[in-house]
Amino acid sequence: MPMDAREIERLIREGLPDANVVIEDLRGDGDHYAARVVSASFTGKSRVQRHQMVYKALNGRMGGELHALALQTVTPDEI
Repeated sequence: MPMDAREIERLIREGLPDANVVIEDLRGDGDHYAARVVSASFTGKSRVQRHQMVYKALNGRMGGELHALALQTVTPDEI
């Protein structure tokens, strides 16, 4: 069953409380999303570490309920 964009956003915000999250449904099918996540907690972290932080916030749903998620992770200073 596909995930709703609002649920993805909610989970990321719970895991990264300071995050500004924008979700885009890339195909309109509820399975392929893009997310831009802006968080100060990414400061000093590599891109891989940042993505791992987002995946952790999704509580194991990546690859299951959530089929594909293209991530852009930046700090407020990188905007």
